[in-house]
Amino acid sequence: DPSQGDVVLELRCGTDDLSEHPVPHEERRAQAEAYWSTWANNLELPPLKPDLMKRSALTLRGLVHAPTGSILAAATTSLPEEIGGVRNWDYRYCWLRDAALTAQALVRVGSLEEAENYLDWVHGVLETLPGPERLHPLYTLAGGALPPEAVLDSLPGYAGSRPVRVGNAANQQVQLDVFGPIVDLISELAHRREERGVAHAQALTDRDWELVCAMVLAVERRWFEPDHGIWEIRDNPRHHVYSKVMGWLTVDRALTLAEKFGRPAGEGWAELRREIAEEVKEKGWNEDVQSYTAAYDGTDLDAATLFIGLTGLVDPDDKRFHATVQATEAELRSGSTVYRYRHDDGLPGTEGGFHLCAAWLVGAYLLIGQRNDAEALFTQLVAAAGPTGLLSEEYDPVAERSLGNHPHAYSHIGLLRC
Repeated sequence: DPSQGDVVLELRCGTDDLSEHPVPHEERRAQAEAYWSTWANNLELPPLKPDLMKRSALTLRGLVHAPTGSILAAATTSLPEEIGGVRNWDYRYCWLRDAALTAQALVRVGSLEEAENYLDWVHGVLETLPGPERLHPLYTLAGGALPPEAVLDSLPGYAGSRPVRVGNAANQQVQLDVFGPIVDLISELAHRREERGVAHAQALTDRDWELVCAMVLAVERRWFEPDHGIWEIRDNPRHHVYSKVMGWLTVDRALTLAEKFGRPAGEGWAELRREIAEEVKEKGWNEDVQSYTAAYDGTDLDAATLFIGLTGLVDPDDKRFHATVQATEAELRSGSTVYRYRHDDGLPGTEGGFHLCAAWLVGAYLLIGQRNDAEALFTQLVAAAGPTGLLSEEYDPVAERSLGNHPHAYSHIGLLRC
């Protein structure tokens, strides 16, 4: 009953004044259970570990802010990436990239409403800007600018891990990969609508196509600039390979949508796709380390560079992609986890391995035919979720403990992707 959903939403969010008409605890609990059970029972879950996949989907759905359509990266702040360290960040905001990936994961298990509402939220943010290329990496749930990052000195932090932060200075960074996940989400959504019987001509809506064109325009205007990358390095901008790959993906998926759904592609789109691909393959490869690297100007590796094959920019059978997977395994994998990178990022201390990066390596193993390695790493990833089925952002493979904000959307996106 759709009206029942509205009532439950008010009860869950505490927006209804229950003082005049109190609802018994048992009834509130039954309503809440019915709401979530109904949603979960309509999912199309993968056959492998279905209960764990349901828990991941529920976790992602729980990070959706229904009144606005925005999606949190995590519901916590300042849970440390190193116990006693300073790598403590506030994730209670909507990152364009993270939210698009969350919505896409939900589309893949059969829930489309979150994606549609999120895309409406993106349209609302765009209306406040002079152009799509001026999108910030993250916003408040209402789509506004963040307050300045601040430290709460009065709080000791988790296990003495100071500082406790409010706000996130990454919103002022340049992150040029954010356009790709939005277009990839629209592509996934359009194909899923058609699978569900929506007429071919309506599966890709005018409003969604408008957003696709806006994202391509943003790439046209800025793809050649250096940026701070997906990991929000608080250092000088670089020409990150992952950001270039996401620029390529933006244009590639737009061209694919145009061809499939009869939309008019931009005059220079095909040439732009070719230009980005050629530059990445030429400047992203480093002969000395036998791998595509984190950025054009160095020899350091980055797990996100695996997307050069995961997106299709480079054929998975290409020997350079095979070499990149092997180099990533050798330098960044540590048992059950995979580190984002190993180079100095300008911050003191260390951090744990990244569950999402482990999921990417699982996918890369599968692409190059190493299924046994993929299954073994997936098993370790599942084990890290423990009896709760919840994953933090990071993991310490030595102490076997969770690190970072918890539960974290990225990690559950990765689990569902596997």
